[in-house]
Amino acid sequence: MNPLALIAEDDKDIADIIRAYLEREGFRTVQASDGRTALDVHLALKPDILLLDISMPLVDGWDVLAEIRRRGGTPVVVITALDQDIDKLQALRVGADDYVVKPFNPVEVVARIKAVLRRTTGMGRDGLFRIGQVEIDTAAHMVRTLAGDLPLTLTEFRLLAHMARNPTRVFSRGELVDACLPGSDALDRTVDSHISKLRRKLEQAGVPGMPEGVRGVGYRLASRP
Repeated sequence: MNPLALIAEDDKDIADIIRAYLEREGFRTVQASDGRTALDVHLALKPDILLLDISMPLVDGWDVLAEIRRRGGTPVVVITALDQDIDKLQALRVGADDYVVKPFNPVEVVARIKAVLRRTTGMGRDGLFRIGQVEIDTAAHMVRTLAGDLPLTLTEFRLLAHMARNPTRVFSRGELVDACLPGSDALDRTVDSHISKLRRKLEQAGVPGMPEGVRGVGYRLASRP
């Protein structure tokens, strides 16, 4: 089945342009004109990718992005008029997969969307990530290995699922705090502790060396997809 794109954009003209170009490339699309509707549609339809404006009514894009990341690993491309570096960094820290500034070239946007989907093909539409011998089911909130189900704390699960979206990317400790411990006062060393416990549980289940530490930068799940 062709991928389903959720277009969360309150400007109908812009949303229609994105929709037309995506459908021409074979995508199925659904639109939401405010953040609350976007979250409801995401929960109901589980789209393959979300195209997200930041300045939306009812629930703004920052809150939508944070909630999507708490739910799992749906790829998100932020499309916004906010063109400051601090806005882009914030979006990437919270968990956006790409960032496009308006006005934009629709052909480039479609190319970026396809690139994001290629990078995140480890995740199926059923909410499953498969990285080597590890299967992460975000819908059932379960992790399975050849040794059986892996008991993880909520934070350990969030860390594993967040990194599994892009397993070869190196995530800084700050990114992991923002995405996996939202609203907490956690410090970088708190992430180190959770990662250490997660790694130990995976090793005990016969999956050694995951996640990998990258000195001076942070962590990645694996050096190869």
